[in-house]
Amino acid sequence: MIFMFSRATLKERRQYYREEWDVDDLPDFISKEITKREFGFDHNGKGPNDRYKVFKGKDSLRKFLRYKAPFAAYISVAFYNNPSKRQDWQKAEFVFDVDAKDIPIRSCQCDGVCEICLNEAKEIVNNLIDTLESDLGLKNIHLIYSGRGYHIRILDEEVMTEGSELRGEILKYTAGAEVPNTEFSNANLSNKSFNFEHFSIPVGYPKVFTKRVKYNIQHLIGNEQIDGINKNLMRDIIKYRHLLDDNKWGMFKNNIGPRRYKNLTNAMARTNLETIDAKVSIDLKRILRLPSSLHSKVSMKCVEVKNRETFDPFKEAVPKFVYERKNS
Repeated sequence: MIFMFSRATLKERRQYYREEWDVDDLPDFISKEITKREFGFDHNGKGPNDRYKVFKGKDSLRKFLRYKAPFAAYISVAFYNNPSKRQDWQKAEFVFDVDAKDIPIRSCQCDGVCEICLNEAKEIVNNLIDTLESDLGLKNIHLIYSGRGYHIRILDEEVMTEGSELRGEILKYTAGAEVPNTEFSNANLSNKSFNFEHFSIPVGYPKVFTKRVKYNIQHLIGNEQIDGINKNLMRDIIKYRHLLDDNKWGMFKNNIGPRRYKNLTNAMARTNLETIDAKVSIDLKRILRLPSSLHSKVSMKCVEVKNRETFDPFKEAVPKFVYERKNS
């Protein structure tokens, strides 16, 4: 597996962009209004310092990538009338960024990224998308494998034109980042400003939170360092978590103890938020890896996921030069 996650050389980057990459690999939601997006590039592996690039169309982007073979390529989530100066903002995609290496609870506990945590990252984003679709009614959702995690990119117009406040509330709801109020009601929702001009978040949050907490508890190894959970509490969580297989939350709570159970739920809310890069979700001018580009740090392609149930990054996101590297 090591050969798959090593850094791509300049020769390999040139091979990718000149022999393998095709402009038609760009997803339609990227190429549709390409002239309104800001592009950014990293040419030496030190970060995107070549910013405010604009392309007249797919062909000019193709020529640039073939000539430069950048270490990394990025595109803005925002649409501008003047993208070269990031002026006259129109709207922006709403994004959930889940990086496998940053998931707080990982069964593998590896130092970087491996097949196990990538599978867990995919499971997390699938759960998030299910909530975004079923609870919030969002439909224009695209899932991108970023090279070592996933980007959920949402292009529903009623969300794209909204600001950071609404995006933050949707993030907290979808991720399960707040312990539910026991008197959750329409009145409370209104008081918490969950209802916006073009969008509202429904009642039903306790169900989402419970699902996220159950997932976390079932994936604990037992040696995680989680703020608010000491060794004794961790031991009892592992000991009694089998009760949650049948959703016996009352018995689980009684065995844990009410006070320690409260500590657990507060800790899980913080952990849920840490699973997603919240700064990306509320940033209206963020740049993300360009789908179809190469993630040179790990020698993997950034690709759109067509079927999120069957997608396998080790079959669909490995550039040809990696197989050549393996056999050399």
